[in-house]
Amino acid sequence: MQTNFAPEQLKDPGTARANDILRTCVHCGFCTATCPTYQVLGDELDSPRGRIYLIKDMLENARVPDAKTVGHIDKCLSCLACMTTCPSGVHYMHLVDYARDYIEANYKRPLSDRALRWMLARILPYPMRFRVALLGAKLARPFARLMPDPRLRAMLEMAPKHVPPVSRNDDPQSFAAKGMRRKRVALMTGCAQKALNTDINDATIRLLTRLGCDVVVARGAGCCGALTHHMGKTGDSHAAAAKNIRAWSAEMDGAGLDAIVINTSGCGTTVKDYGHMFQGDALAAQAARVSGIAMDISEVLMQLEMPEGADKGLVVAYHAACSLQHGQQIKTFPKDLLRRAGFTIVEPADAHLCCGSAGTYNLMQPEISKELKARKVQTLEAKKPDVIAAGNIGCMMQIGGGTNVPIVHTVELLDWATGGPMPPALSGGAPMQNTVPDLRSAI
Repeated sequence: MQTNFAPEQLKDPGTARANDILRTCVHCGFCTATCPTYQVLGDELDSPRGRIYLIKDMLENARVPDAKTVGHIDKCLSCLACMTTCPSGVHYMHLVDYARDYIEANYKRPLSDRALRWMLARILPYPMRFRVALLGAKLARPFARLMPDPRLRAMLEMAPKHVPPVSRNDDPQSFAAKGMRRKRVALMTGCAQKALNTDINDATIRLLTRLGCDVVVARGAGCCGALTHHMGKTGDSHAAAAKNIRAWSAEMDGAGLDAIVINTSGCGTTVKDYGHMFQGDALAAQAARVSGIAMDISEVLMQLEMPEGADKGLVVAYHAACSLQHGQQIKTFPKDLLRRAGFTIVEPADAHLCCGSAGTYNLMQPEISKELKARKVQTLEAKKPDVIAAGNIGCMMQIGGGTNVPIVHTVELLDWATGGPMPPALSGGAPMQNTVPDLRSAI
């Protein structure tokens, strides 16, 4: 694609990066075949190719974004299926992220939009605030139909029936490996996941220590910054990311780390991109080091060579989170691990398509999100599974709200298969509060 940025414009690193990305696009349109919003809406401007044209025009002309351009970019899920499909290697993720940053700085949204986005940015990344909000939403849920704004209705409808108690395993501390130590890793405990489902981190700690890892929850680490990053709130997202970079760098420079383990794939995609996000910043070198050892839990488990398990007689429908299969290009590891553990794996039709969760997308674009959820649930249920497994809490909440088939994190099944407790979702119980006091030592 030919671009016409002025030399002065290209002095800005973000614009220069956007220019490089735009020039790799050859207009082929392969991306439209795998774009969920294009499939739902049928509008060329709601495809990656269409959005690329809009972004190019907006940035080249340095113009104030108009409502039409903003609307089409807001409808993008950032599922990144287009990046998997693109034969030219267009790095759409960096382009749309920069466009959102530009929009946030140059476009004044309607008051209701500004208020909603402010609220989400001030609640979701903070576990205790999010817990309080979930409890309030739970009480208000019966009145969801009275809400005039469909986005507020979506928030109330998504409130879980049960908010688990705080897991003390998420506090800064270390957990000793059982038997011979093979690795020392830091576990990213996240933000929203700690409020919605404490079983995932608990299962991860049990599994890693069982397989010979010392696990540390670093003091000062928290939200990865993804939620605000994808809203264009670069200052907020970089502030959150900087805390993680400093916390994990201290561990790397102290007792050392072999990996930073992430069990929420949306966070993993962002942490692996810290090196790019902090280019030119004082934290650039530390950010690149952190990104260099950030790993999805499935990547670490493949290195640890999990023992083979007997046939469990359980059919598991594996849902591939977009941030894992497209953002991190991890496609087979979770399925390989589940098969090795003794589970029978089935996959839905159109496994490459998004479930509609996409961070805060299901709250800000509820109608499109509901359509994508219905499609995903239908294809998963068509496989008649005993359980659905996924590697991202957002996908679990989204899909779980549309089916009666139990849904669990992949790591919960692997923990169970290697000696841990049955996932509460399979036993019909509420999310469990599990601690491992014999393994803990205060940091």
